[in-house]
This record gives sequence, C-alpha cells and structure tokens, in this order.
Amino acid sequence: MALYFKIADKYNIIDKPNERSSHTLITVRGGGILFPLSALIYVLCFDFHYPWFISGLILISVVSFMDDISELNGKIRMAFQFISTILICIQAKLFSIPLYFVIPIVVFIVAAVNAWNFMDGINGITGGYSLLTVFTFIFINDQIIQFTSTGFMIAIALSLLVFVFYNFRTQARCFAGDVGSVSIGFIIIFLMIQLLIASKNPNYILILLIYGLDSFSTVFFRVLRGENILKPHRSHLYQYLANEYGMPHNTVSLIYVFSQLLINAIVIYFAVNSVTSFTLIILIAYISFIGIRFVLEGKTRLIGKS
Repeated sequence: MALYFKIADKYNIIDKPNERSSHTLITVRGGGILFPLSALIYVLCFDFHYPWFISGLILISVVSFMDDISELNGKIRMAFQFISTILICIQAKLFSIPLYFVIPIVVFIVAAVNAWNFMDGINGITGGYSLLTVFTFIFINDQIIQFTSTGFMIAIALSLLVFVFYNFRTQARCFAGDVGSVSIGFIIIFLMIQLLIASKNPNYILILLIYGLDSFSTVFFRVLRGENILKPHRSHLYQYLANEYGMPHNTVSLIYVFSQLLINAIVIYFAVNSVTSFTLIILIAYISFIGIRFVLEGKTRLIGKS
C-alpha cells in the first residue's frame, strides 16, 4: 500500500470530490488494488486450482483500474464484466445446467458485482462489510462445510485489513476505487457460489442481505422515479444517512457491518435449510427495510411525490 501511494501520487490517481461524492477532500483512488494483487500472489505461491476464476478476476480488475485512471465507456466496462462472469460460470461448471438458468445467473452476478461497486461511497463500508463477509466464509469453511481454500480467504482478509487501516478514518488516506470494489465483489460472489453449490442451502445468501436490501430497494425507487438506473447517484440509504442525515461515515459503516453480523450469526446458529424460510425471510426483511426508508427519508425523496 505504501508503494501504491507513491505510484498514485506520481501519476495523479486521485479522487476529486464532485456533486455525487460523500467526501470533501482529494484522496488517493484505487487502494483496493490490494485485493486482486493478494489473490494473484496467493495463486502464484500456493495451490489454488481455479484458473477460470483467476483469469476473470484479473480481466475485470485491469479494466476497472483503467477506469479509475481514465473513465472508460460504460458499455466497454459492462462487456468485460459479462466476459469475466462467464469465466466464473465455467469455473463453477454452471454451463452443465440448462441455458435458460445460466443466463439469469450471469445477469444476477453482474448486477451483484455492480451493487458492491455502488455501495462503495463512504469511508469504511466496503472494507468493513467485505471483511465481515470473508471472515464469515472462513468460519463456515472451517466449522460447518468446506467449500474452498481457507488460505485463499485469509490472504484476501489480510489485504482487507490493510485497506481498512487506511480507509476506516474520518479522513481516509485512500479509497477502494472501481478496481477495489468491483474485484472484492467479484471475489465474494465467487465464494458465495462455491458455498451454495457445496451446501445446497439458499439461506447462506442472507450473508449478503444488508447490501442486497439497500441496493435493490434503491433500484426499485429509482425506477419508480423514472430515473436511469445506470447513471451515478446518491440515492442509497447509507448515502442519505451520511450526507443529508449527517451521521459520521464510520458510524454508518459500523451500523451496516454490525447489522449484517447479527444476521450472519442467526443464519449460522439456526442452520435452516429451506427455500420456504429463505423466501419468507427475504420478503419480511425487504418490506421492513422499505418501511425504515420511508420513515427516515420520507415519501418525497423516495418516490418523488409529496
């Protein structure tokens, strides 16, 4: 990270605040390059036989880093994201199932990776939430069902710890950038796919519930308001809490992390494996989250009507 600070300073890889930003000072961008680098270093040093996944990770990370340096056309970014996602599907042998199942899975993975990117807007949230998720995966892998390499996940966790040290501050030294948020989202979604295949338990998706609720409810409200959901915005609940509501960034990040920690503990402790329970929990959580947003943000902000 110290080396990257020097490189970013030399080549002016910085994040300047604009009308959509939740920060006010110029900060180094792209610190999340540690995540794909740590994955690559682990692969080169230890046995980790997932060549299609690593190829996809390298591809999507390079394109995202190029976007951090000089903004790329959105269609180009999306094209490489779909290619990288197809490589994940090849690695997970998903093309052995009917194509009409694979297509929505590919779309969902791309949407989930972009959701991880869109949720990267305040100090500490990407690093803290991702670190919790990876630690949860490590616990499940060691204590409940083995679905991947613990060593690989420890390498990713170490890179996240370093990033959190520099980012979880009132004035962050660096931001993850697209290279960080997209790559860690890509890694986490791949780990989730491995877990779901090994366990055949859909309830493990709840490990990503808080991010999912904020992301999909935000898309829902933006569609209601007639907005282009592909354009940048500040419509997430976490953005409202940090900007309009005035809560400190780190406090908002901790609320998200500890809320998800509670959910993860419940998922692991009760060990429910039922599609019915999963569907019911999702519906209750989504309705409750929508209600919370109406109470905090108001009808006008959410749907554009007084």
